[in-house]
Amino acid sequence: MNIVPTLRKRRAQAVAAVAVLALALTACGGGSGGSGSDDKAKAAGITLVKSGKLTICTHLPYKPFQYKDGDKVVGFDVDLLDLVAQDLGLKYDVVNIEWSQVTSGAAFQAKKCDMGMGAMTITPERQKAISITDPYMDATQVLMAKKDSGIKSLADLKGKKVGAQADTTGKKYADENAKANGYTVIPFNDLALQENNVKSGRVDAAINDNGVLYDFVKDNPDMAVVAEFNTGEQYGFGALKDGSGPKLVAKFNELLTKAKSDGKYNEIYKKWFGVEPKK
Repeated sequence: MNIVPTLRKRRAQAVAAVAVLALALTACGGGSGGSGSDDKAKAAGITLVKSGKLTICTHLPYKPFQYKDGDKVVGFDVDLLDLVAQDLGLKYDVVNIEWSQVTSGAAFQAKKCDMGMGAMTITPERQKAISITDPYMDATQVLMAKKDSGIKSLADLKGKKVGAQADTTGKKYADENAKANGYTVIPFNDLALQENNVKSGRVDAAINDNGVLYDFVKDNPDMAVVAEFNTGEQYGFGALKDGSGPKLVAKFNELLTKAKSDGKYNEIYKKWFGVEPKK
């Protein structure tokens, strides 16, 4: 047996294995933050659920706020929370989870994530359960139907089915107006199911946030947003009610103010919505 070549071969295999492992570990990192050190976070009194990372919970998809593009989660909300990750020198990870776990605070209490995103309307109930940032965007509920359906308002939905996404303010609005307008509310667990069930005709219309339904209509010319409802909503990001939660919220508020003054917010907004925000 020729021992020397065998040892050389084994050493080469070991080096190759280490290289592959290093590459795999690098690919696991997300976001455009820094090296992943906790130093800046610790200096700010922030304890993270995962070392070197800002872990963010959401419920996918909610395009254009957060959705998967290949293996990566992208969107308007993602870019805004990446401001926090970058400032603290962190990478970010996105965890897909049931929406109610974010709005109830259960995800933060179970240490599944540091912050929550999802075009989350700020409500008194949610403010009791979690820490919420300053508003970063205004929103309202809208009604989407097929363009040729003849549906123009809630009054046109008598005897029909209206899709709504579970655990959202859109579902609440649909429920509150169902009896007066004579329609049945059909709940869906996620946005894509809701939208596609209108497109397929399984339900007659859908109620959800203006940003997501206008985005769907843009890519589906047979669909239309047929009515808007002045619900006066504003979005915020969530975090733990105590501990590091309020500090992360304060950090985002500081960075949001800076981004609005230096033009970064407008740049991110235009990237995802095609226009700059109304002043």
